[in-house]
Amino acid sequence: MLSKFWNNFMKKSLKERFLLFIGMLFFLCYFILGCMIMFVKSIPLNIPQKWRYVLGIVLIIYSFIRFLRLMKSNNDE
Repeated sequence: MLSKFWNNFMKKSLKERFLLFIGMLFFLCYFILGCMIMFVKSIPLNIPQKWRYVLGIVLIIYSFIRFLRLMKSNNDE
């Protein structure tokens, strides 16, 4: 499975590989930001804890939507 992904990755042009890398980077950024908003208390947000969880969950869901769209576009090419 991993070798199939690697071979498919190496067949892409440099531009396509760069865009895949940037897409994965933004997936990780949104996911980590959502987790940080939910669990790190020292982030200076003046909102109640309930809304911190809501915002964190929305960011995590958005990151997974971006990831699924990235994988779908990766398979279509």
